[in-house]
Amino acid sequence: MFHRRVQSISYLFELVTQKNSLQKLTASGEIEHSYVRFSTGSTLTEVPRKLKRNERKPLVKTFNELKREARLKRKERDDVNEISLHPPHNGLLVKGLIPVAHKVLAARSELVSCVSRVASSIAIYSCRLCEEVHVGHPPHKIRTCDVPGSLTNKVHTWTRGGVEHVLPVVESFHLYDRIGRAVSHNERLEVDRIPAIVELCIQAGVDIPEYPTRRRTCPVYSVAGRIMDFEKKFPKEESLGEDIYAYGFWEKKSSTHHNKSIEFNSDNLNAIATQGMKAWETMRYEGSKLMEKYVAQTCGYCSEVQVGPKGHRVRDCQAFKHQMRDGQHAWQEATIDDIVPPVYVWHVKDFEREEPLEHSLSRYYGKLPAVVELFARVGARVGEQYSSLMREDVAVPELDEIKLVV
Repeated sequence: MFHRRVQSISYLFELVTQKNSLQKLTASGEIEHSYVRFSTGSTLTEVPRKLKRNERKPLVKTFNELKREARLKRKERDDVNEISLHPPHNGLLVKGLIPVAHKVLAARSELVSCVSRVASSIAIYSCRLCEEVHVGHPPHKIRTCDVPGSLTNKVHTWTRGGVEHVLPVVESFHLYDRIGRAVSHNERLEVDRIPAIVELCIQAGVDIPEYPTRRRTCPVYSVAGRIMDFEKKFPKEESLGEDIYAYGFWEKKSSTHHNKSIEFNSDNLNAIATQGMKAWETMRYEGSKLMEKYVAQTCGYCSEVQVGPKGHRVRDCQAFKHQMRDGQHAWQEATIDDIVPPVYVWHVKDFEREEPLEHSLSRYYGKLPAVVELFARVGARVGEQYSSLMREDVAVPELDEIKLVV
């Protein structure tokens, strides 16, 4: 046994010495190969894997943390004591995050204007059957359309897309009272639905006349696990007014505050794309700051989002095992990717290529969020955080050179 182990160790030592000598000869230029070597690289581990129908989204907190919080809440309910809550859990605003909320809303308006301007010059394609999006012309030939009703060879059926495909809008119910009760199933048509990022900014301190919200002056308290509100439901200085429409969901409200169109001084697409890239990073970074205090909920199996400390009670979930939940959503804590979802598209370094991306070379291509890819095609600089996704250090071979790849 010991003799065999010594032989295996000596064999491995010979392999290592041969590899080192080969590297030295190659570096010195004495040995040259007649074929080109390509780096196969690794898989895109940074891009979130597309979940299966029966898989749940990754949890922000582990199961042990959730169990620990549940035990603490159960203990608080058993001990009938008054507990003072901190903002924003007591209904008051976090004053330090009010400027951040205004910055996020301004960045969103700027981003929508920049995307609309650049999208008029860059072609955007979307699949009719699945959620695949491609930025640039021509669309790719990668066979990843695997949904009911798709073709047998899984080829996408392309059609011209728009801003809504590059920057999808995730909506949430607008809450007049963030600490109040959740929206019931019978109230689903009586409550306005607005973009979730806008609702997050409203709850963090932005005032929009079209969507009024309750600003408390007296904090709420927790007694035996229940929220006790000692403030009147509608104080004297507040009134419903004419801006609150309880049943005006079918009327289109003038949303000029969160959909402002920015006029650009020049037609330089590079400058507009650079401005939009900065707005994209600002909205996501500052929005994640808001979500550290102002939590949001998302369904573990579908894309439904509710900004607030708890999810709504509307029974419209049609995802995995919704019959067991009576159509209610499986709520869990949301992240910034749930509120502002990045639609990942295929990316190559050469934007001037006229040939579509091939399916057999898909492992050599990179990926980027659709907004970043759109701005990068007109000259905007991509941040360092996307370097591992772009995979521009990987050389893409030709179709007749695939057999030579090592």
